[in-house]
Amino acid sequence: MRTNFFFGVMLILLVGCKENKKENTIERNMEQGYYSEQYRPQFHFSPGANWMNDPNGLVYHDGVYHLFYQYYPEDTVWGPMHWGHAVSKDLVHWEHKPIALYPDGHGLIFSGSAVVDKHNTSGFATNGETPLVAIFTYHDMDGEKAGRTDFQTQGIAYSLDNGETWTKYEGNPVIGNEGIKDFRDPKVFWHEASQKWILTLVAGDHAQFYTSPNLKDWALLGEFGQGQGAHGGVWECPDLFPLTVEGSDETKWVLIISINPGAPNGGSGTQYFVGNFDGKTFTTEQTEPKWLDYGTDNYAGVTYNNIPNGDRIFIGWMSNWDYARDTPTEKWRSSMTVPRKLALKKIGSDYFLTNFPIDGIDGLASSGLSKAWEVGPKETTSRTIEGLNQSMVQLRTASKDFSATFQNALGETLVLTMDSENNQFLVDRRKSGKVDFQKGFGNKIHWAPTEMLEGETFDMKILLDRSSVEIFINGGLLVMTEQIFPNEPFNTLTVENRDSKSSLTIDSVKKMESVW
Repeated sequence: MRTNFFFGVMLILLVGCKENKKENTIERNMEQGYYSEQYRPQFHFSPGANWMNDPNGLVYHDGVYHLFYQYYPEDTVWGPMHWGHAVSKDLVHWEHKPIALYPDGHGLIFSGSAVVDKHNTSGFATNGETPLVAIFTYHDMDGEKAGRTDFQTQGIAYSLDNGETWTKYEGNPVIGNEGIKDFRDPKVFWHEASQKWILTLVAGDHAQFYTSPNLKDWALLGEFGQGQGAHGGVWECPDLFPLTVEGSDETKWVLIISINPGAPNGGSGTQYFVGNFDGKTFTTEQTEPKWLDYGTDNYAGVTYNNIPNGDRIFIGWMSNWDYARDTPTEKWRSSMTVPRKLALKKIGSDYFLTNFPIDGIDGLASSGLSKAWEVGPKETTSRTIEGLNQSMVQLRTASKDFSATFQNALGETLVLTMDSENNQFLVDRRKSGKVDFQKGFGNKIHWAPTEMLEGETFDMKILLDRSSVEIFINGGLLVMTEQIFPNEPFNTLTVENRDSKSSLTIDSVKKMESVW
């Protein structure tokens, strides 16, 4: 009895020490400015520490939105890839979870997707559970170094506790490689018409489509993309899904393909195609590539599987391979875009994919930092507004020629310009702060075409976080996402209206609350 009592007391003391250590760690993190470091995003997801890139395995199940991501837990530069993991109840506030998938004998864990296997087609559940199944690319570094071309294969893992723990399938890899150097990034969905799983992956310069009854045994169906779309670099991170065209009963299929390099403003970018999918392959009448986002910092984005209301929600990696390893952060590197709802809009005989922040993002906008004001024709006005680096700015205008300049006390500027003469919207971050960490980061003005913007007036939503700006025009018909690294927060907004007839109205400038 005395021995048991002694060990009981020791156990209580040890548990108490662990709890105190945990509390002390939390307090120490708060004291050290956890999630308040310079450039740390306040309403975008970023890892607690170290390197992150592509979002992976976006899936909703049983009240939880899962965000997996490419993660190297040992450094702030790219290294052996794992799947990091975070969860959310609202896609706005996030909770960090332990690493989900580690490298193994087959290789590193590259990008992929996850599905809810509602009918247990995989057979992984034995006691009535609903499996989550992750599908990912194995990358064999030794094979790559040896000069082989078959070093990327596809594997799967499953979870029977809603993503808390994962088991690799003993029969991996489930898709082998017959000699395609870039063979990766599987995105899977359940296809009702065929009652089978469909998998899309990239094979160098094109996409391939596979089918399976059980997520284990896959057969090649068809291919798309050789000679179609932009081919300035390697294709990556495909995503195939149907959308109903706004204001109609028409359904079209959308294929998203990331490409690096080859984007309109250099480096990494995401193109899309609108067409049809017959259960075997994808076809389109589209002759030119279209771009999801004309900014330089939205890459490798994919959409959620199993969203309850059927919405198509997208998250992208907010960086660019031109300079991703060099950005001036210290504890962590990279963040994600805000979650965006995708929609399909028909203008004339053409189709355009819009992307716009989910409603929950607006819920973070609290106190107004400035009252609404109007800028008349040929007028320039300025407002001193503290806290612009964590704000949402909304404007509407009939002016086709204006600029909005964010500036700080050091004279650093971020300039947004609507240029009707050249039918362009411009983002100038050349003097926005730290820009010399990589020669291509701040060397030119970035542009987007404005021909697709309809009507006599348009609206703009600007989300400005501590190291990024996201600009959405006409409900996301035109979007630009850019990283910025000002040395001090912006505190002045100057609007110059060069239009001789039309006014411009700043409807609101609101503070965005931190999600951390």
